Amino acid sequence: MERRALLVSSLPEYEEEIGRWIWCLADVRRTLITELTGISQSLIDRKIVGRQSIGTLLYHIALIEADWLYVEVLGTDWDPEISSLFPLEHRTEGNLTHFEGESIEDHFYRLNKVREVFLSHFRSMDLTDWRKPRALEHYDVTPEWVVYHLIEHESHHRGQIFQMLRELQYGKC
Repeated sequence: MERRALLVSSLPEYEEEIGRWIWCLADVRRTLITELTGISQSLIDRKIVGRQSIGTLLYHIALIEADWLYVEVLGTDWDPEISSLFPLEHRTEGNLTHFEGESIEDHFYRLNKVREVFLSHFRSMDLTDWRKPRALEHYDVTPEWVVYHLIEHESHHRGQIFQMLRELQYGKC
């Protein structure tokens, strides 16, 4: 068995500590993309009873990342180009709106485009801004916490997606 190095690295374009967190964010996405590359349209769109489809969760992951960037970190309106990537309302009757008919490449494009914009705002950030609370109506939040939350959020949904994928591929649904 080949020996591996399990290390967190700081990405070079960022302040060192911020770069370590961004590396973690990128690692979660890398494993998600790797596992889903080549998935069939029927697996992307199929709903398991009582759960969302893989496509719906991918749409949700990208939307939540964009929302935390624009609302909590930047405190601005959404960029129209990013907003145009989300044609459906996020929720219908309290549940995630079912999203289907889009190829895995289109899902990857949306995820990558949101991430590209997200990362561009963190490249010039220093540790003071990274830890500076943004005062919103119901809470204060720092960019540091936003990145932590997005790692947690995407990891959670990645686990759901991987479990659904196993069930769909092996007929246990």
